[in-house]
Amino acid sequence: MKEKILSEFAKLYSHQPRVFKAPGRVNLIGEHTDYNEGFVFPMAIDRFTYVAISKRDDRIFNICSDSYKENVTINLDTAKPMKHWSDYVVGVALTILDMGFQINGADIFIYSDVPLGAGLSSSAAIEVSTAYALMTVNGLEIDTLNLAKICQKAENNFVGMKCGIMDQFVSIHGKENCALFLDCRSLNYELVPLDSTKADIIVCNTMVKHELGSTEYNKRRKECELGVKVMKEKFSEVNSLRDANMRYLNSVKNSIDDVIYKRCKHVITENERTMLSVSALKNNDYKLFGDLLKGSHYSLRDDYEVSCSELDEMVRIAESMDFVYGSRLTGGGFGGCTVNLIQHGKQDEFSEIIKREYHDLMGIYPDVYYFKPSDGVCEI
Repeated sequence: MKEKILSEFAKLYSHQPRVFKAPGRVNLIGEHTDYNEGFVFPMAIDRFTYVAISKRDDRIFNICSDSYKENVTINLDTAKPMKHWSDYVVGVALTILDMGFQINGADIFIYSDVPLGAGLSSSAAIEVSTAYALMTVNGLEIDTLNLAKICQKAENNFVGMKCGIMDQFVSIHGKENCALFLDCRSLNYELVPLDSTKADIIVCNTMVKHELGSTEYNKRRKECELGVKVMKEKFSEVNSLRDANMRYLNSVKNSIDDVIYKRCKHVITENERTMLSVSALKNNDYKLFGDLLKGSHYSLRDDYEVSCSELDEMVRIAESMDFVYGSRLTGGGFGGCTVNLIQHGKQDEFSEIIKREYHDLMGIYPDVYYFKPSDGVCEI
């Protein structure tokens, strides 16, 4: 892979680059809890965004994306959001500058095998690989926690997606053969071994992405904040849904509308499912882990209302197979992927059935990925 990237860089620029990579991620459970200061349980996947980079002596960024087959040139002194893939790169650069670091322009070539638009965090992979690359080639000391915060801030403030920190965090701190349990308030984390000889993680792409996704994402965040505001009037310790429980929520049920109630119910119960999932995985209790995945999907479908017919049908097909422990949508929702926990050695049978039956229903052949847990960002 590195040789191919070096070759492509040489065609574009006259210098020798350094090459960095950061993984995408799949979230096993803990969906829409991160921006509520709750718990998440993702793993970094063995698909990466690669950034080949050579530092310049000016403020110009020349950026080429293999995925988009496009080159752009941007001056850092006049850069602004363009609703364009390059915003992820430029936003990270400007955020690094805003935090008081000094960086130069750069010649950059980006190659990625993280599927785009599938909810596998291709955006965090490009942010993390770019930020790590820029700080390294400019001789800046890298604190991994600050690196995650830089990337999250870039996506929040420059790209305009009010995401939590999970995606960037796991792209940095991921570990081979482990899932990562993260407390999104304290940012303390624990690496939990994932025994690939016992069970496999399979991700299925519905091949659809409904356009309302980003708008509804920000709307859900506001709905959660409204629920917190009402609960805090009665329970002063509730600063986010992380601090709430169902007793608190039920006590204010008559003071909030049904939609706000359902949104808060999902987050509160999802935090509980996530913590139970960590214990289940530590005990190799894949049946319990699978049941928690199922519960997560039903809650995302009925209470948070971020599923769609394609995701629901894909989960239904998976759950009809007796060797599948559990299945649920993963990522923001409204399309994208499901994550499936299955018995080890059943990948081919699972793939054959899900492709055939999903196509029979939807007229679309889904992509099916077998991912292994990966290490986080590094130079190669």
